[in-house]
Amino acid sequence: MTGDIRAVELFLFHEARLLDEARFEEWLALFTASAWYWVPIEPGQADPFESVSIIYDDRRLLETRVRRLLNPNIHAEEPRTRTSRIVGNIVLGEDAGPDVDPGADLVVASRFQMAEFRRDRQRVFAGSMRHGLVKAGDSFRIAWKRVDLVNCDGMLEGISVPF
Repeated sequence: MTGDIRAVELFLFHEARLLDEARFEEWLALFTASAWYWVPIEPGQADPFESVSIIYDDRRLLETRVRRLLNPNIHAEEPRTRTSRIVGNIVLGEDAGPDVDPGADLVVASRFQMAEFRRDRQRVFAGSMRHGLVKAGDSFRIAWKRVDLVNCDGMLEGISVPF
């Protein structure tokens, strides 16, 4: 399936805005019932089950992650993290690379930068994302999302907010 590049851009920008505004329940609603979210620990890691990952959440673990983020007593988020994301270099379809999972109508590749501020400290994350999207009316839902951090194999302190 090919997609309208502008519709895909708007969808990815909307996802970034939901995360930046800590609207985690709305972000979770973007995912399908069988979705997964993966942040590999090695460049080019081919399989989340053959070695450890930074994050590998199926839908159920995503729901748990969101519940924790919404809990007012979560220690890892006191004070709350503030973020700002930039998403760009969006490529659709076959040009986005090999399909990761056949459960998507459209594969989308993009690049991102995320600044995170918490406890008078700022961190910057950057990398590439691949989304497997399924058509949902005039928009999309996320069947899977893979985030490859530029520094995935470096020292990373606790990560509590999704990319």
